[in-house]
Formats: sequence, structure tokens, C-alpha cells
Amino acid sequence: MQHNGIPYILGFCLAVCLFCAVVVSTSAVGLKDTQELNKELDRKSKVLAVAGLIAEGAETAPAEIQSLFDKRVKSIIVNLENGSINEELSKTASTYDQRKAAKDLELGQDAPKHPFGVKRIPKNALVYLVSTTDMDGEGNGFELEQYIFPVEGKGLWSTLYGFLAVGPDFNEIKGLTFYAHLETPGLGGEVDNPSWKKKWIGRRVFGPEGSTPDQWDGVKVRVKKGIAGSPDEDPYYVDGLSGATITSNGVTHLINFWMGENGFGKFIMETAKNAG
Repeated sequence: MQHNGIPYILGFCLAVCLFCAVVVSTSAVGLKDTQELNKELDRKSKVLAVAGLIAEGAETAPAEIQSLFDKRVKSIIVNLENGSINEELSKTASTYDQRKAAKDLELGQDAPKHPFGVKRIPKNALVYLVSTTDMDGEGNGFELEQYIFPVEGKGLWSTLYGFLAVGPDFNEIKGLTFYAHLETPGLGGEVDNPSWKKKWIGRRVFGPEGSTPDQWDGVKVRVKKGIAGSPDEDPYYVDGLSGATITSNGVTHLINFWMGENGFGKFIMETAKNAG
């Protein structure tokens, strides 16, 4: 066969393509567990960061992240339809994939029409409970400090996935962070700006400081167009993102949904009622 002939060239190209495909496929399969572990560690580091247990973006060793998470965070699974804790699923909450559950025909459901823009939501969702003190291996010594809720919703170009941390009253915001999105850097991507995220701390989700659930009238916190005052002056408003109105509105919508009656609202009201 001539080395400069068409059959040889085509055969050589096919052989190279097959070899590369085998290498890529083998690498993908071999690295899958490592990639999943890294994703899980990244989510846990975001939970710890929004809870104020580690510095945002700090270089923290994986073993330290896992140890701190185990000592200070409990994971439970909540039934969104009635607000109850799913005790059975909560036993394996550490391996529960909420995003995968939303896509599953049995574990997920169509989302109600809402400006947050997501088509499918899970029937059961994760909630993280943060302790003020270290727990032992059995979860003893837990003292509630914060609830952390996974939130998601459409921005301009992508779905934003993040966590909203609130105090034990469910009303005072302790932090907001996003761990995945494809918004425009410098515009909608400013949801990652530490100075903007700090502006959420101390805002109120439902009502004024000291108010009780029976006095609340829906989710009030939102991103406004322009500059908001301090949490004392503007308890329900956060600065808008300059040049990113759609992303700003998206953040408002996703918090409104997940803290409302179709999201974690029933769990919040049931838990607050039982605590009272």
C-alpha cells in the first residue's frame, strides 16, 4: 500500500481516532470516582463557607473539609409536598443527589410555573443543619445555629446553583453563595463577588426582626435595581448587579421560589410551628 495513497491516509486517520477514543474513554471511566469526589468536596466546602466555618476560596485540605463537615453539619431530606422530614432517605443523605433526583421520573416532578425558570424539581430535597459546637460520631452534642438550603434558578445564560444560609428563626440571612453557573464575568458573574455576597448578611427573608411565622406574609427579600441601604435601613433589599438585570431578577426569583410554599416553605412553617 502506498504511504501517500488515499486508502493509507484514511486507514491511518481511523487508527489514530480509535486509539484516541480508547484513551479518552478509559481515562473518563478511571477518573469518574475522583471527579465525583471532588464535586462533593467542593459542595461541602461551599456549605462550610456560606455557614462562615471556613473562609471563602481558602485553600483547605480535603481531609479538613470532610472532618469539619462531619463535626458541624447534619444533612436531612425534606419532603417538599408536606414539609415533613423523610427519615428513610435522611439515613443516606450524604449520598443523595438532588439534581439527579429532579430528572428522575419517580423521584422528581414538574415544577410549578414560576419566574425562577426551572422545569423539574425533586420531590425530596436536602437541608443542611449547622451546629454551633462539634458533634461526636453519633451526632451527639448538636446545637442548631443555621439552616442551609440548596437553591437554583435561571439567570441570563445559565442555571445558578447555590446555598442560602439562614438563622434558626428561618428569617435572618447568614449568607448566600453559588457553586455553579455560567453567567457573564463582570456582569451576572458578580454573584461571586465577595463584597456583594456580604450584603446579604443580616437581611430578612420574611418579616422584621423578632417577627413570628404567623406574622409573615410571603418571601420579601429581593435584589433591587440600584443601591440598597444597610440591613437595618433596607432589611428586604440587596444591591442590584450593575448591567445584569436579568441575573439580578433571577436571584430574586430563585430565593422567592425555594423559600416559598412550593419549595421549603412547608418545612419552614412546620418546623417553626413545632418549635413554638
